[in-house]
Amino acid sequence: MMKKIDCLVAVMVVIGGINWGLVGFFDFNLIQYLFGRTWVDRVIYVIIGIAALYQGFGWKSIQHRWKGGRK
Repeated sequence: MMKKIDCLVAVMVVIGGINWGLVGFFDFNLIQYLFGRTWVDRVIYVIIGIAALYQGFGWKSIQHRWKGGRK
């Protein structure tokens, strides 16, 4: 179960990174383009931010899970 969450979080972080890359390079916000300036885009940003925090703070435990618990 946790590995599935890890994969989902990794995908969300990649999507967030791609969106920020598009904003930086082309001044194009994919999330706003797809959902408009509504509450939905804000919720998506919050979810992606939480995913990034999960991955950042849980990096060691994620590595431990994927290595099968070996040190």
